Parts: sequence; structure tokens; C-alpha cells
Amino acid sequence: MASQSYTPVPGATVHQLLIKPIFDALEPREKLYAHHMAQAAWRASRIVMRQISSESIDIFDFIMDLYHACDGKWNTLVAKAGVTTPEIECFLEYAAMFLCNLGNYYGEGDRKFVPDLTADALRKLASVSSKTTEDLNKIIGPLLSVPPYGLGYPSDKSASAYYPGTETITQAEIAMVSEIMAINAIGPENTRLQRVIVDGASKYEILQASVETDKAPRLLTDAISLVRGDHSKELEQVILSLEEASKHAANDKQLLCLKHYIDTFRTGSLDAFHESQKAWVLDGSATIEHIIGFIEPYRDPAGIRAEWEAVVGIADKDEVARLRQLVNSSADFLRQLPWAVDGVNDGKGPYEKSLFEAPDFTSIHALAVAGSVVFEAANLPNDETIRENVGFKNIVLANRLSVNNNPNLPCHWVDPSEHSSFKAMTHIVRFLTTAIHELLGHGSGKLLAETEPGVYNFDRENPPLNPLTKKPIASHYLPLQNWGSVFGKLASTVEECRAILMSEYFMDNKQLLGIFGYTDTSEITADELLYATYMNIGVDGLQALQHYSAENQAWGQVHHQAHFSILKHVLRDGGGVVRIDHDPTTSALTVRVDRSKMSSHGKPALGDYLCRLHIWRCTADVSSCREFYEPLCAVDGEFEEWRKIVCSKPNPKWKFVQPNTFVKDGDVQVKVYDESNEGIIQSWAERAV
Repeated sequence: MASQSYTPVPGATVHQLLIKPIFDALEPREKLYAHHMAQAAWRASRIVMRQISSESIDIFDFIMDLYHACDGKWNTLVAKAGVTTPEIECFLEYAAMFLCNLGNYYGEGDRKFVPDLTADALRKLASVSSKTTEDLNKIIGPLLSVPPYGLGYPSDKSASAYYPGTETITQAEIAMVSEIMAINAIGPENTRLQRVIVDGASKYEILQASVETDKAPRLLTDAISLVRGDHSKELEQVILSLEEASKHAANDKQLLCLKHYIDTFRTGSLDAFHESQKAWVLDGSATIEHIIGFIEPYRDPAGIRAEWEAVVGIADKDEVARLRQLVNSSADFLRQLPWAVDGVNDGKGPYEKSLFEAPDFTSIHALAVAGSVVFEAANLPNDETIRENVGFKNIVLANRLSVNNNPNLPCHWVDPSEHSSFKAMTHIVRFLTTAIHELLGHGSGKLLAETEPGVYNFDRENPPLNPLTKKPIASHYLPLQNWGSVFGKLASTVEECRAILMSEYFMDNKQLLGIFGYTDTSEITADELLYATYMNIGVDGLQALQHYSAENQAWGQVHHQAHFSILKHVLRDGGGVVRIDHDPTTSALTVRVDRSKMSSHGKPALGDYLCRLHIWRCTADVSSCREFYEPLCAVDGEFEEWRKIVCSKPNPKWKFVQPNTFVKDGDVQVKVYDESNEGIIQSWAERAV
């Protein structure tokens, strides 16, 4: 077994993303469209691996080559390689976890994980063929080495493949190159950055994702150049699948979206990607929905470079109809927010758009999720200009959310007397808060800005009052500035925190809950769901601590960082609505909620925090935001003791086994795999990426 220096991957439950019945109900054209879009998703999987670590692609190849060497019959390795059955099981656990994260760092938490095996056991496994022996020799060092402990700015303790190469790059150098990129109108989302030494001097190469390459790099300065062609092999395969999908598109908007996808992946142009997003937003109520591209900058330590992700799913018409009712009532709810002002902007106040365009809100069953996380929902696109002028979409992954309804989920932080009721309600709370989070959380807000020199999207002569200071606003966005450029690394986590707070703030709203059938007289009442919401504030805040790296003094995932900050705020300013009982003798932490204080103390505390983040975001007040937010994210004092307890009782990681589609005699068929580590590995081997 592994020595104490290792961080072995623990056992994890495998869940099926159920899809076959809803796929089989599609029309033949829709099946072909879904198949080719899914192929486009899977064919870029190596891009994610390349973005995570320098060794990830080689680890992937080792797993696949070992699968083929034993023809997927893993138990034969006992005789062939001289390993034990427990050693094979440890390897399968690692391999499946790797494939579900598309790298050797957890998609949630960014912590590195290693196999619970000795180097000698790995060498025995690899001895079954010369190819697998060669594979292992390439990776055995980085496969087992800890540190790095997790992802972050390159250092002795952390690593980032967004900044590849042997020459370590500093934060100051990254910021310097970013300024030059902005001057040259080069977006960072689909780039990586490496430092090289030429004739003793530092040079910087911006690696841009594209199929096309240039005969010579484009020089931006004497020391900085743009090099196109990163991920070119994978993107070429993506384009081939998109071209096939185009033959089966449902309408001109889908065709236009795919055309711009192809343009951006071929040339590297982010302008083309923005055009694809405009066409995608306008393609409402699509039966086959998709998200493809360099989307979220969560894992880049600088918060600007985006990880590739691709999702293809099938809409559930019954669930979509229910969500549509929420969308149609959205303006009513915006008038109930802390910054709303009667008589201003139709009661919504100056910090909301004049017209809240009802977005497309779709519940899909995921057919393919090619990324480091199988997420629960998304609100896209991220570009604020598109959101304000064209619109956005909300997408909920129903077959991912349904996994939350699991009676075997551990309840470490809930009193045993409340286990049954908590488990009965937490998945409902998760669904409702996710819907509110995406629609009203990410969908609300207006960035007050000088959109071009001398042109403002607010009354510059009579600026709106800041509800936090009761004085006219003192800041706004300048031309060419946006939310991400001003708030930098803070942007992602603050935005997620704002959206989470929005969802919790509205969980006492009887009108909203009534849309989904929860009232004072329903089997599970609205008040019970509110109580469960405050329980979840405590549980989610505590559970988030396992995603904090004490070694790097950094959070590995922006959503968990936000959950912890909310718990810390409510503990300090919620008047006792939530408390955490800590029993040092048994290392127990128990969440307690005072029902009598949910409305009188809990709601005002959530509203205060929500209002602060919203106004600071709308007015580009990054200094006030940082001063307030960063201390709430600090794991200090008693919270460090709590972190140690939480880390000693980690929730099991989840793994998802996903189907594949194959065309046989012109018909598309779905192949479903066993809910097992072997099933996960087989599914990837048959994708042949």
C-alpha cells in the first residue's frame, strides 16, 4: 500500500447518468445531430487533460494501453503481471477517478490525487507489455509525487498547465503579458502562456488554441509573441464532428452557431466564438442542447484562462414547462430585492437592466459531459455584452441533479434525529436553489459603465444612490473594462457567492415555491424547505472546508469558497439563526438552526451580504469588495480546527459513468455501461479519443 507521503484516491460511488429512454424517443434526425455533437464533445477530451497537468495525457494513454493489453479483463493481470486482486482494485479506483476528472487533480477542489499503490506494484502492472512499460516510465515520477498538492500559480507546492514549460513564470509576469494582450485585443480565454529563455533573456509565448498555425509567431513586443496552433489535433477532430452535425441541424440558428464554432476553433478568433454564443442564445427551446468551448476560468490561478468543456443533452419537456413559469415571474422577484426602488426602472431600481429579457430555461438530460466536472447547472454566456444585448440561457442537468436524491448520503454534520428529514428535503432544496441561482442570481444586475468615451448607461449628472453609503455612487466601469478585468481572480468566486445568496434569499418566498408545488399545506411544506435551506447553509459551509488547501492557503473551487464565506457571515451576523456545536472530545460538528430567527435574523443577514456584493459588482468597487470578502474566506481560528475535523470525515467522491452513441446501418444506438470502475474505463476505451 502507499506510504504516508501519498494522498491516495479514496473509494467513490459510481453513478449512471440515465439517458437511454429519452434518447430513444428522439426522431432519427435528432439522434444523428445528438450523436455528432456528442462526438465533438468527446474528441476534445485531451484538451482538458493538457490544461490540467503535463503528465495527464500520458497517464490517460497508460490507462488505455493497459486496458487493451488485458482486453478489459482486469483479473487476468493477477497471473500475467503477478499483482494481487486488491492492487488491481486500487488501480481501477484511481483510473476511473482520473477519467472522471480528465486529469490527476480533482475537478472539484483542484487537489492532486495519486494511486494507493507502491511504485513496485505499478511496475508489475505495466510489465504486461512493452508499450505499458514504456508508458509508465514516462509518468511514474509525476504520477506519485506530492507536492504539488494542488493547482495554483506554479511553485514548489502547486502547479498549473495553463503556464507550461520548465521555466517558472511569476504572477507579475502573467499580469504584464495580460496587459499587452489587452492592448492588442487578444482575449485570454483560449490561451496558455509559457516563459522560455532565449540567449539568456526571458521570452513569453502566448499559446492560442486553433487548428491553423502561422509560419512565424506574431510578435507583440520584442519579448512577447502569439503562437497559434495549441490543441490543433483535437480541434481538427472537433470541427469534423461539427461539420457532420451541421447536416442534421434543426434550423438556421443552429447552423449559424455551428459555423461560428468551426470558425473560432479553426482560427482561434474569440470574436467568432462570441458570434456563436449570440446564435446559440437565440436558438431557444432546442431539443438537443449543447455547451462547447473554452468557457469557465475557475481553474486558472489568474482567473482569466478558461478550461475546455463540452456538454450535449436532451431537453425534458415536462421539466422545462415548470421552469418556464419561474422565468415568466422573474420580473416580480427582481422588484423584491434589497436594492429595488419604487418608481425607478419599473420598481427594479437603477441596478437592474430596464428590460429583463426572459431567458431560455432548459432542463436537459446530459448525453455527454466532457470536462473535469459533471456540473449541475449553467448560466451562459459569460460575456456581459451578449447577456445585456442578446440574452442568455439557463441549463439544468436533470440526470445529474437526480443523483442528489440518494438515501445513502452521509450526514456528518446533522444531528441523527434530523437525518431522515434532512435527506428527504435536501435534494429538493438543491433543485430549487439551483434554478434560482441560475435565473435570478446570474441573470440579475446591471454593470454601470461608461460604455465609450463620454457615453454612459446611467444618468451621469444624477447618479443613482448607493444603498450601502446612502450617497451617489463613486465608481463605475470605464471604457473597455468589464467585470472580469476589474475584479480579476475575485470575479468568479464573488459572482458565484452572489448567485448562491440570491437563491437562499428567495427560499422563503411563498409565491416562488408555489410554482413548484410547495405551499403551507403540501406534503413537504414551504416552511420545512426554508428550515432545510438554513441547515444546508451550515452543512455546505462546513463541507466546503475540505476544498481549502492549508499548504497553499488557497481555495480549490470557487463555489465552495463562496459557501464557506456565507456560513461565516451568517455565524457572525445572523443573530444565532445558525450555529455550529463543536464537541472536541468526539471531534463532532453539528449544525443547529433556530426556526424562530429565520425571518427576523437570517433573511436580513443574507440580504445584507447579497446587497453588498451586488452593488460592488454593479459599480466596479473592487477595493470595498476585497476588503469585505477576503476576510470571510479566511480559514482561521476555530475554523481551522473545524477544517481538520471535516477533512478527517470526507464525503465520498462521486464518479459518473456516461454512455456512448454509435451509428449502425444509419441508426444511432446508445450503449450504456455498468455502474463500476470497469464500466467507466470501458466507456472511455470505446470512445477512442
